[in-house]
Amino acid sequence: MFKIEKKEELSDLVTLFEIEAKDIAKKAKAGNFFVLKIHEEGERIPLTIADFDTERGTITTVFQKVGKTTHHLGTFNKDDYISDVIGPLGRHSHIEKFGKVVCVGGGVGIAPIYPIARALKEAGNTVISIIGARAKNLIFWEDKMRRVSDELIITTDDGSYGRKAVVTVPLDELLRENNDIQLIYAIGPAIMMKFVCKTTEKYNVKTIVSLNSIMVDATGMCGACRIEVGGKTQFACVDGPEFDGHKVDFDLLMSRQRMYIDEEKIALERYTV
Repeated sequence: MFKIEKKEELSDLVTLFEIEAKDIAKKAKAGNFFVLKIHEEGERIPLTIADFDTERGTITTVFQKVGKTTHHLGTFNKDDYISDVIGPLGRHSHIEKFGKVVCVGGGVGIAPIYPIARALKEAGNTVISIIGARAKNLIFWEDKMRRVSDELIITTDDGSYGRKAVVTVPLDELLRENNDIQLIYAIGPAIMMKFVCKTTEKYNVKTIVSLNSIMVDATGMCGACRIEVGGKTQFACVDGPEFDGHKVDFDLLMSRQRMYIDEEKIALERYTV
């Protein structure tokens, strides 16, 4: 059993949990994820490790209430217990001193981009971060991102905060004005990552994306998270979750993410009735 040490509502649909998980916190690195089950009969869902504290033995995750399990998870409170938490899983981010890098986080992707930006900054890189969401109320961790960034750009689709733009607009400007950007990291909805990659491809700047595909066992056994990268089948859980975005077949990824949309809708409807 894993105790929830802290709960924070970041918006109406986005929740932060700090979970006691000493062994996971001890080994966690930027880019890792974990899998949890709410109870013995619950489904397994992957969540990104957005932060970790080795001294306190906790991991932090941020999730959006979308389907049945995340809505149910959102009803849990501080001092409640989650049945199963396993991790850290996946390959961690490759961190070294590249020079000037750009970290792009869209929506809930702001959470997993944070530990990567922090690690890149600690490695001596110049870090420019772009975070964006549909509206101001969906922007979170601005202060945390500022602390690990040499420059922070905020965008909202509706213009309610920061620049009225999608994240690819300032990204294109940065790449056009700076020929010394060595690497881009992008995490967010698949459609956002697709267009980030289309933007960076024009400038031939390597772009790493983190893919939150459908996962079941998260150990490479079930094949549910298979994706196509460079024309070859890969598994997001064990080969990733990070990949060269210019090689990812995003159209295939997005079609697979919609495979169970009817079943997910029915499950949520039954849960909320």
